[in-house]
Amino acid sequence: MGGGMTRQLTHRRQHHHLTNTSVWSWDGNWIYYDIRSDANGSVFDGGRIERVHTRSGEVEVVYQAQQDACVGVVTSSPVENKIAFIHGPEEPTADWSYCAYHRHGVWMRPGQGTEVQHLDARDVVDPFTAGALRGGSHVHVFDDKGEWVSFTYEDHVLAMNPTGGQSNQRNVGVSIPGRRVTVPKTHRRNHDGECFSVVVTQTHDNPEIGTDQICKAYEDAWIGWDRRDQPVGKRQGRALAFIGDVVVADSSSSDTTRPNSSRKQTKSVPELFVVELPENCMIAGSEPLQGTVISRPAPPAGTVQRRLTRTMDRAYPGLATDVRHWPRSKPDGSEIVFLMRDDNGVIQIWSISPNGGLPRQVSFGSESVGSAFSIHPSGDLVACVIGKSVCEVSLSDGRVEIVAEQNDRFVCLPFAVVYSPDGKEIAFGGAVKDNERTFNQIFVTESKRSK
Repeated sequence: MGGGMTRQLTHRRQHHHLTNTSVWSWDGNWIYYDIRSDANGSVFDGGRIERVHTRSGEVEVVYQAQQDACVGVVTSSPVENKIAFIHGPEEPTADWSYCAYHRHGVWMRPGQGTEVQHLDARDVVDPFTAGALRGGSHVHVFDDKGEWVSFTYEDHVLAMNPTGGQSNQRNVGVSIPGRRVTVPKTHRRNHDGECFSVVVTQTHDNPEIGTDQICKAYEDAWIGWDRRDQPVGKRQGRALAFIGDVVVADSSSSDTTRPNSSRKQTKSVPELFVVELPENCMIAGSEPLQGTVISRPAPPAGTVQRRLTRTMDRAYPGLATDVRHWPRSKPDGSEIVFLMRDDNGVIQIWSISPNGGLPRQVSFGSESVGSAFSIHPSGDLVACVIGKSVCEVSLSDGRVEIVAEQNDRFVCLPFAVVYSPDGKEIAFGGAVKDNERTFNQIFVTESKRSK
């Protein structure tokens, strides 16, 4: 086995699903996970949030859902004993079952009771409430100060009213603590929230071809707080990197439904974007934060959305979203790391400044990166799955080192690979055969930096 010592932490006959980031407790003593029943985690049916102690292997149930609700995709604060996760509907009904726009975020302090608080408020009845959402939030991630929480969002109001207004599209939002939002109880599914929540990206139903307009915003990541390339004395505000789908003409096809038609078809291409957030996200711009019955919630005044990559002239345009991954920022915010194919079609690690410029190819291997990844706290290494191994890739010279490789005991899963807060260990998933069944278990291995 490559690298240092690799340990299997969990052993129960159930699947253990790690979120793509922030699975370690702030002190490194616990790893959080959920228990969705399928190997890929695509069926949202888990009823518990659990954690395993990284030294003793002790397992604790952190939260048990009630009233037929399901929970999952748990993340931890980087500075205190606090976690956030998705909570599905309690007492689900045919018209309000779990889906992208019928879920919300909750948070709690493990070991300090079993109750959760609503992270984001919900108000689905016009007139809507500023600071409340009208649908569902997903993958809740604390910023590096453990304060604001980012998420992706979809809208119930527009999903239920597909004609006569804008469409429901995935967007990125933030929840801001310190201002509790109370909503009228005009709908059974309305509820108050502990944070002021807003959508911060802007999407379009029909983006203009070849422009920076997008039809979808997703896979968000906080950008490091202290950028080295900022002028001395200038405070860097909060910002998020995300993937946005632009629309381009598809020269490989044309409209064949009409004779002699030369109208070109279009296709979406995933590009890397940044959204810079104003210091106060509670002030509306030209459109209301809470949206209307026919329009999406709008970004706050002062929000700046910028495109970073332009890849249409490449042999393989767009980010490599067929391997589901989230862009990641170096801790100092000087580079954003993402996956993209090289000219040979191999998925490699790339980076770019949040100020723009040309992307820099980091890795040059013959085998594709096959998983989501995380960045070492030092900002020097990326941990990911390549082939059958968990590897570390140097962000300076692209050197790849194997730290754990599958054997007759487990198979590396192409999902989450997450550094511990001190950077000495890496958590990842491994498929372990148990009699006639196989279960996703949690493993940790040593980083090369721990030597």
